[in-house]
Amino acid sequence: MPSIQDHPLRYKLANELHARPFPSMTSPCTVVHLAIKQPQEAAHRDRADDRAHLIDLLDRHGAVHPQPGATHHSARIGRHMLKWESHTEFVSYTVFTDGLSARPFDPVDFAVFPENWLESAPGQRMTSIVMRVQERPEDDEIRRYLKEWFVPESLAVAEVLDGLAVAAGDFRVDPAGHMRFAVFVQPGTGQQRIGRVVQRLCEIETYKSMSMLGFSRVRKLSGRIGELDAHLSELMIEISDGTARADETLQPLLRVATELETIGAQAAFRFGATGAYEAIVNQRIDMLEEARFRGMQLFSEFMLRRYDPAMRTVKSMEMRLGKLADRAMRAGELLRTQVDVERSAQNQALLESMDRRADLQLRLQHTVEGLSVVAISYYAVSLATYLLYPLATALSVSKGMLTAMITLPVVGLVWLAVRRIRKKLH
Repeated sequence: MPSIQDHPLRYKLANELHARPFPSMTSPCTVVHLAIKQPQEAAHRDRADDRAHLIDLLDRHGAVHPQPGATHHSARIGRHMLKWESHTEFVSYTVFTDGLSARPFDPVDFAVFPENWLESAPGQRMTSIVMRVQERPEDDEIRRYLKEWFVPESLAVAEVLDGLAVAAGDFRVDPAGHMRFAVFVQPGTGQQRIGRVVQRLCEIETYKSMSMLGFSRVRKLSGRIGELDAHLSELMIEISDGTARADETLQPLLRVATELETIGAQAAFRFGATGAYEAIVNQRIDMLEEARFRGMQLFSEFMLRRYDPAMRTVKSMEMRLGKLADRAMRAGELLRTQVDVERSAQNQALLESMDRRADLQLRLQHTVEGLSVVAISYYAVSLATYLLYPLATALSVSKGMLTAMITLPVVGLVWLAVRRIRKKLH
């Protein structure tokens, strides 16, 4: 069979689809999740710092190291199972532990991450989760647990896995600094099905937190964008009513347009990332295939009331910023056109002035030519008279009569000579 050369990335791309499998876990168990992000330029961070931080945790338990350049890793650390993932802007640590603590959502559960290890993290905590996964009791007992563990006003609850499990969370930071989620699972539910629900809940919270960074950026920008909007409107009024010269308005307008373009360029990545994170959140909620539990609020309903308005605000600001930049660009084009028209009028006036000066110069030239003919004729007649004086005695003609006789012919000859010279020059 003839061989064919494989693309260098063939196996890597094929394996990428299977690189992040869902975790398998049994009920009951405790899940602890942590997402860490660098405060600035997280997308361009040195990922070697993330790897070194992970290895530090693994070495404390003698666990195997990840492969060089790996973006995910799973290892057993003591009695816990660790799953590490490196994302575009953050890294996440998820730890699964069999069994439950006696105290629901005990802060001790988070002690799987040592305090000094957390302090040395190359970034800041975006979110942290403590999740209880336990067998599903009677619905009345579930309601009692939810009332004790969560804030009812923001509680979201849904039956998932075709009714085999109930997932709940209130998306509030508890006194220990963590988000709380609970999953009640019917006995006999598959380990991978439980793992899918747990991972989706962790992803919903993590990507929700990351997308809210866009909302924070918008709140910081809104004041300055409002000022630029008002300033741009004032400049447009000045352009339309002609209260200021076009060249005086052009520089302020260019400064506004430049600042808008700068803000847009700086916020472009955050706007794009927010849209991507929002899509993931909505997708993960859809994949839960929620069913209402005892008339309580669904995850999708919570997001519709609390989360979607923030995302719409981000999209609105993105559109407003783009429209403002377009307005500034159009205003600049109109103003430059106005400046060009004014300059064309000035040039036209200058040309007309030059035409008038040229006409005056031509008239002056004709006058000078006429005077030159008279002057040349005067001297020519004088010279001719001196030459013809000897003939005046022979012809018995007075000097005055001789001068009168030769004046007209000499003037005519001089005029013809000057005209021929002018024709040759033109």
